[in-house]
Amino acid sequence: MAAGRWQVGFVPVARTTFDIPLAVEVAATARAHLAGANLALIGPETLVTTLEEALAAARMFAGQPLDALVIFQATFADSSMLMTLAERIDAPLLLWAVPEARTGGRLRLNSLCGINLGAHALKRAGRPYWHVYAAPEDAAGLELVQTLAAAGRARRLLAQARIGRVGSPPDGFETCQVDLSSLERRLGVRVSPVALEQVFERVRAADSEQLDALEAWAGERLAGLQELDRGAVRGTLATYVVLRELARQEGFSGLAVRCWPQFFTDLGCAACGALGMLNDDRLPAACEADVNGAITQLILQWVSDSPAFDADLVAIDRETDAAVLWHCGKAPLSMSDPAYQPRGVVHSNRRLPLLLQFPLKPGRVTVARLSQANGDLQLVIGGGEMLPAPPSFSGTSGLLRFDRPTMDVLDTVLREGLEHHLALTYGEHRAALTALAGLLGLPVLNL
Repeated sequence: MAAGRWQVGFVPVARTTFDIPLAVEVAATARAHLAGANLALIGPETLVTTLEEALAAARMFAGQPLDALVIFQATFADSSMLMTLAERIDAPLLLWAVPEARTGGRLRLNSLCGINLGAHALKRAGRPYWHVYAAPEDAAGLELVQTLAAAGRARRLLAQARIGRVGSPPDGFETCQVDLSSLERRLGVRVSPVALEQVFERVRAADSEQLDALEAWAGERLAGLQELDRGAVRGTLATYVVLRELARQEGFSGLAVRCWPQFFTDLGCAACGALGMLNDDRLPAACEADVNGAITQLILQWVSDSPAFDADLVAIDRETDAAVLWHCGKAPLSMSDPAYQPRGVVHSNRRLPLLLQFPLKPGRVTVARLSQANGDLQLVIGGGEMLPAPPSFSGTSGLLRFDRPTMDVLDTVLREGLEHHLALTYGEHRAALTALAGLLGLPVLNL
């Protein structure tokens, strides 16, 4: 099996009364095309033409963490082999039919009619599926396989995910409240409470030598670190160490941390810089104990294979038709605009370090939010272009031009009563998020 980012089952089905040499050729072309595109393919090397061979293929996938399953209709076949596979394999299912030349002679493959039968059978069975009608080397087929695999992987990992909620949401932050039973029932995500004081005790006892090394690391990357209260800086660095170790020990996929006021009043430092460092480690860390925010970051991280973080929508720039996304200072350093030197700073209100300050780098971004604004889970999805811009405010900020007029986006956010945190990652991933919502049975609200 070739190495790849996603693990995909590939089963070419056919009926022997059609043009088998041509079917072998198109299936081999499709397999080679997918295997050369960062996909790890699993499945039979030869055409599957009987129910017994379909059962053998299903057994081949047993115990394999499949991100997607491609049923490649090399020729016409009835739905029996497809349904044999679909009933035994829990992965996003793609039906792929190939065009053939109109020669005036024999219909050599009749592939399209094959997936028509399959689609009907799946629809009657209530099984979600996707389809593509494209040549075996067509980019459209590859793109859809990658989209489904990204969504399938996110769904699979969500079912294994565990979020550590450190402390509880601040009073008046209904946006950070969460229905724990719904999360576990609908997504498979479990949430475990962690007492803030438990974390604080470990932070106070953090290893000094480890903090020395982290302080040197931070000093190489952040301007102005030497100007800040050293004890508070080391408190933030110790928080990073403790939360990272806590996640490792408890098997947490992400963290939702009550960051204020206790970190300032009881520990004498800011949590922000630590959360930003965790986000860069791909251990999503949401502030204000926002569990759904942490889950959204996880989803974005999985579909993009890059860090994510959550931010507030704080201003609209009508001149550029863009919105300011901001947070105190917890974006991952990997998102910083290379035209600016990141700085270590104090919290703008609490006047304690350590926060990360820089503008977000320009580029395509995807934003999302697992929302319960209407009482049930839904997935909010949007996209846009992060513009090159100086810092809008202290902390981490970016100027985002949504794909829709920004005032329309704001109207949607306020009319729908959405949560104040939006998570973002770089790249275009809306199709994968939409597919994931379909797999999870979640309604989609497009920004």
